[in-house]
Amino acid sequence: MATYRGRFGTLMVVTISACTHAGSPAAPAAVSSPPPQARPAKIARLVALPAESATYPKLARAATDSLSRAQVDGLGAAQVSKVSLEVVQIAIECVDPSSTCYQAVGRSLTASGLLFAQIAAVKRRQLKITVTLFDVDAKAARTKAEKVFASEEEATAGVADLVAEATRP
Repeated sequence: MATYRGRFGTLMVVTISACTHAGSPAAPAAVSSPPPQARPAKIARLVALPAESATYPKLARAATDSLSRAQVDGLGAAQVSKVSLEVVQIAIECVDPSSTCYQAVGRSLTASGLLFAQIAAVKRRQLKITVTLFDVDAKAARTKAEKVFASEEEATAGVADLVAEATRP
C-alpha cells in the first residue's frame, strides 16, 4: 500500500535521516581541551597626575604639560590621568602625603609609577615645586626634585628642568 506524503513529509524524512546519521558513533569527534590560559604579564605603566593650583594656574598648566611629556626607563612614556593626585586621594579616602597613600593611588590607577608635581607658596611670593617619581611596587619615592623659585614666572620657566631632573635615569 503506497502512502502519499507530499513535500512536507519528504522533507521530514530527509531531516530525521540526516539528524540520525550526524549523531552516529561511527565518526567520533576529537575532544580537545582548550589551551591553558597564560597569565598576562604585568605591564609597567607611568601615570602623570596633573598639577593643581587655584592661586597659580599658569604654573600648574606648565607643570602638567612637562609631566605629560616625561619618559622613564622601564616605565615608558607618561600617560596623563584625568584627575589630580588630590582628587584620587579623596576618592580612595587616603589623603595623607605618605608612601602608603601614594601606593594606594598607584594601585587604583593600575600604575607601576606615579609622576606628580606639588606647588607650595613659601615666604612672600616664593614658590616651592616638588616633582616626585614614586615607585608603586616598592612603596617609595624613586626620585624627588625640588626647588624654590622667586616668582611664578621663574617657576613656570624652570618646571620643565625640574621634571627632567626627577625622571633622569
